Order: sequence, then C-alpha cells, then structure tokens
Amino acid sequence: MSRRTARELALLGQSQLPKKKEKLEKKTLEDIVLAAVRTLRLEARDSLETAAEELRRGNDRLVNSEIQAAIDLSSSRTMVYESIELAEAAINRIGLAIEIPELVNLTNRVEVKMHAIEILTAVNENRAEIDDILGRSLVKWTINRLPKIDRDILRIAIAEMRYLGQDPRTAINEAVELAKRYSGEDGYRFINGVLRNAIEQMKEPVGG
Repeated sequence: MSRRTARELALLGQSQLPKKKEKLEKKTLEDIVLAAVRTLRLEARDSLETAAEELRRGNDRLVNSEIQAAIDLSSSRTMVYESIELAEAAINRIGLAIEIPELVNLTNRVEVKMHAIEILTAVNENRAEIDDILGRSLVKWTINRLPKIDRDILRIAIAEMRYLGQDPRTAINEAVELAKRYSGEDGYRFINGVLRNAIEQMKEPVGG
C-alpha cells in the first residue's frame, strides 16, 4: 500500500517536473510531493461535493417520476432508472473519497515520500530514453498523441522497471490500477498492452 501511494503521488507530481531534463534539488522534489498531497485532499472534497450533487439530482428524478407516472408510465420508469444510476455513481464517489484520507495519512510516512521522490527523479533524469521505449512500444500511435495522464502512468511504470528494479508484472498491475482510477474508461487496457510491448523493448541493455 505504501508503494502504491508513492506511485500515486509521483503521478500527481509529474506535471510539475520541468519539461527539459534538469537536475532537481531534493527540496524542490519534496515541494512537488507536498503539492501532490494537497491535490489528493482537494480530490476528496470534490468527490464528496459531486456525490452530493448526484444524490440531489437523483432525488429530483424520483420526485418527477411520481408526477410523470400519472401521465406516462414509460417516462416515469426511465426517470427511476436514471435516479438509480445517479445514486450508484454517488456511492462510488463516496467510496473513493473515503479511501483518500487513508492515502493522505500514508503520505506522512518517510518511506512513501522517499519512494515518490525516487520515481520522480528516475522519470526526470531518464525521460528521453523512457519516451524512446514508449515510442517503440506504441502501435499506430505516437507518444505526443497520448492523453497526458496515460503518458505519465506509462512513464512511471517504465521508470520503475528500467531503473528501479521493479518486477515487470507488478509494475504493469500497478499501472493498470492507476489507469482505472485516473484514465479514461478503456485506458487501463491500452496501458496494459503498451507496457507488455515495452517489456520486449527493454530486453536490450541500457544504452544498447
């Protein structure tokens, strides 16, 4: 769980890394990680606010369905289904918000912050080679066309496998979990496929 939290902090912090390869001071990296923690807190608040709005809309649908039932039973049934869907979405968001305080608590651990900094450092210092590996792993696609969040998740996984000694299977599984949380609906399948191709690309030695 600690390493998963570190990966999430690294993912949230990547957008603050310099675009060009630069030597980052530890203090700067610690500030980036701190900003990522703040993002997690804001995410929890936003999830709860969105859940409350979905519940309100669901309640409105139910009220309207009762009124509509006397006129058009089919429309009333549709409104009830919409209300159920909104309630399910709200429950999922509340579940996500409940998990976040635990993540935030874990970020106070030294080993979590250090691993997040380790990942960010590996991504920043080796971005050119990481992107080269990704570019060769994409099929009929280019790295610049990738959604930013997918690109950042892929960079973390490659950095962990290539430079931090992470087991490839674990790195892929963790990348898939990040994608399920942050990427689009089918993003995790795409990321899984790219990383499996990347494993083949990384069989060559570093600098080879």
